[in-house]
Order: sequence, then C-alpha cells, then structure tokens
Amino acid sequence: MEKYTIINMKRNGVSSRSIARQTGMNRKTVDKYWNDYIENQRLLEQEDDPELIKKLQEEVSSEPKYDISNRVPRKYTDELDGFVDSVLDEEAEKNRLLGNHKQHLTCVQIHELAISAGYDIGRSTLSDYIRIKKNKRREAYIRQEYELGDRLEYDFGEVKLVIGGIAGTYHMAVLASPAANFRWAYLYTNQKKDVFLDSHVRYFEMIGGVYREVVYDNMKNVVTRFIGRNEKELNDDLIKLSLYYGFEINVTNCFSGNEKGYVESSVKKLRNAIFSKKYKFDDLESAQAYMLDRLQEINKAESCIDDEKKCLLPYKPPYELGKLTKQKVSKYSLIQVEDNFYSVPDHLVDEWVKVKTYQSEIMVYSKSRMIARHKKIDGSQQMQIDIYHYLDTLKKKPGALKNSKALKSRAELKTIYDTYFTKKTREFIEIMTKNTEKNYDELLDILKKAVDIDVHSTEPKKISDNSIAINTQNQVEVLSDMFRKGGAGYVN
Repeated sequence: MEKYTIINMKRNGVSSRSIARQTGMNRKTVDKYWNDYIENQRLLEQEDDPELIKKLQEEVSSEPKYDISNRVPRKYTDELDGFVDSVLDEEAEKNRLLGNHKQHLTCVQIHELAISAGYDIGRSTLSDYIRIKKNKRREAYIRQEYELGDRLEYDFGEVKLVIGGIAGTYHMAVLASPAANFRWAYLYTNQKKDVFLDSHVRYFEMIGGVYREVVYDNMKNVVTRFIGRNEKELNDDLIKLSLYYGFEINVTNCFSGNEKGYVESSVKKLRNAIFSKKYKFDDLESAQAYMLDRLQEINKAESCIDDEKKCLLPYKPPYELGKLTKQKVSKYSLIQVEDNFYSVPDHLVDEWVKVKTYQSEIMVYSKSRMIARHKKIDGSQQMQIDIYHYLDTLKKKPGALKNSKALKSRAELKTIYDTYFTKKTREFIEIMTKNTEKNYDELLDILKKAVDIDVHSTEPKKISDNSIAINTQNQVEVLSDMFRKGGAGYVN
C-alpha cells in the first residue's frame, strides 16, 4: 500500500517532500520508489525480449507491505466498523439479486458473525451502530461527465444458461467506459482471482491501451480487508496489475453502486440484450463466441470507442498471469494442480516438474523445456490424460492398454482399438509412436487408413502394406525374445 500510495501521488504531481510529510516516510525512500518505477517503465517501453519483460514486470509489481502494528484496539474499532460495512454491503448485493425476500440478516446474526470473526463486543452496542448505518440520511447525487480515456468501470454479473443440457449460473466480467458509451464482457464459470485478473489483461489487450482510472466496488478481489470507515487494504495482485499498467484504483463507498452506475446498468443491459433470446448452448466456448458476436453488434451502433482509443495510456505487453509451482510426478505419471490431475510423459515418474497455471490452461516444464500442455479442468477430482504420454510404458506392457484410463479417455480412439486392433496391440502402439507429432484427429485418420476402413462401413477391407510390415516386425521381436529366454515355456 505504501508503494502504491507514493507512486499514485507522484503521478498526480505531488512533490517528494510533501509525500514524505503526509505519509511519514523518509524522502529518500520516496525518491527511490519513484525513480525505480520510472526507470522500469522506460525499460519496458524499449525492451522486446519476452524474458526481460517478465523480469521488469516483476520489479514494477514487487510485493508491497502495510504496517498496522501501532493501531490501538477498542471495543468498536475502526476495523470492526469496516467489517460491519462489508456485511451490510453483501446484504445490499443480496437484495439486488434476490429482490423481495425474507432472508435478511438480523442484528443478532451480524453480532454472531462478528464474534466468530474474533471481535469482542456486546450485542446491544453493535446493534446501535448497525441501526445508525441502516438509517443514514438520503444522499443527493451529482451527475458526472468524463473525458475519453479517463475512466473504466468494472463489475461482475450473473447469468443463467443451459450448457450441454445442464442449467447453471455463469459469470460475466463486465468492463464499461461511460465516456465512450462502450460495454464489453467476458464469460466465466466463477469469479475467482485468476478470472478477475484475466479479464483485465484481455480487455487492455483488445482495446490496445490502458485507462487512467479503473473503478470497482468492494468485492473481495479488490479489497482484502477494511481498516476503518474510509481506509481499505487493497488486494496485492490488483495493486501489482495497477503498477504494471499504470492505472489508478478507485474503490466506491459501501452501499454506493451509483458511484459506478454506468457499469451497474451495463450488466443488466448486456445480460438482457445477449442472453434473453438465446440461452442454450452445446458448450461454454459456443456461449462465449455468441456473446462476442452480440457485443460487436451492440457497440457498433452505440459507442465511440475508436475515438477513445486515441486517448488511452500507451499499450503494454500482456501482463504475465501464470502461477508457477513445483509438482512431483506420481507413479501413474500424473501431477496434481489444485484439485485435479494431469498426465505428463511417463519417463518423468518420481521427478519434480515446474507447472505454470493460467486461467484456462496449464503448461508443464522439465529442465526449461515444455513437456505437456493441458486445458484447465473446471471442476475437482478429475483427470485429463494424454495417451501419448504413456507410449514408452505401453511398449513394455502392451497388455495394459486395453483397460487403461489413457485409452478410455478418448472414446473414438478406444472404439477403433476395440474394433480392429485388440489382437494387434503392438501394431496399434507402434502407429501411435511414429505419429506423436500428430493431433488426435490426424491420428484417427492414420489408424483408419492402416486397416483401410471405408468411411461408410464398419468392416475393414484389407490390411495395408505398412500394417503387414509392422506385424512382421512384431513377430520377429517375439521370436528374438523367445530365443533370449531359452524358448521353453514362453507364451506371447
């Protein structure tokens, strides 16, 4: 928070001496933060080496610290006041989503929440403060006008869709520019931190620049905790994003959705305009593609985004969002990422690999070389297995193929094996081994050609010359193995 405050004040023209006086920090520390920040920004504009860019991103977004060790505790502390505000803010959001309902939290229940959170205060005392907050006087609103490129508002909205025949709740990350009358959104399965950050990077990349200010409500991805009535500790990852891209963070007051009213209305507008008529899709990707088309139609008629693009802060390379971890490969050649499991090449069993986890995919590295790439699973306790990763083991244990999870993970591949290769397992494995650079669709075509399957027939016509050669080679290997073992008692 200290680093963010200093850089933000310097951006707004405040002198180092004034910042030191206001924050109580040493002026040399203030100058050091600012000079380092300016130098890193200059290098980012000049550098084109991806690895150096990542290092500079890390330096610009280095871990900030906040010291609250000198705060004096009281019964109704500023921290407790912030806690109550957050509870009431969540109540307001519940009211907005549910409309008329009878699930309001009572003062007794809020007191129980405060006690569970570790606060020491009497119920009657806390109830008095809650009533004061609920009965606050009505406010007068002042209409705002913004310059192009100055302000971007952010919010999440829920949408009910039927995906693959199953009804569920999905989440739109909505970003809206009031000056340009421009609205955009991304569709996700949750509102977690990686989704929150991913939507920013996608938007800045699409728009080709950065706004001077981004406005949020008091969501958990923005505010880590409330320190007092007017002071909030911001989320570390959001501050890093702000430091890198150069935008100012603006968090609205509790219960003050009107302070970002444009995006509030944009959530309702986009939800209705996009998904009121069409809400059934085969998969999430189809829903996302449909939403993209509708967004382009909506903004084409209403926005002046092309004019705003000329007023944005300079473009920067996409912020690196991958989370780096180390994982040990299990005896089944699997690694665990969060609550799911992914395969890696079988020669890495019992070794440690590096895993870069992104919002929609994971990438696995061994000795600085990428050795596996998977689409990230949306769920828990599930497996994603690539049969190519087990070819070395299957060559040694061909009998393990028939009932393997690796084969069953690809339904069409298993169908071809069960229909045409159950007695030619070695040939099946050999074909796969020679075509590891092919994708699954290409592999299926090669396997079909190996038995010359008619597109309109389920019966094989003949065995190709290549197939005969492979089968002959397998028989030679079996005979050689028999001679090595002495011949007697050996059964293939």
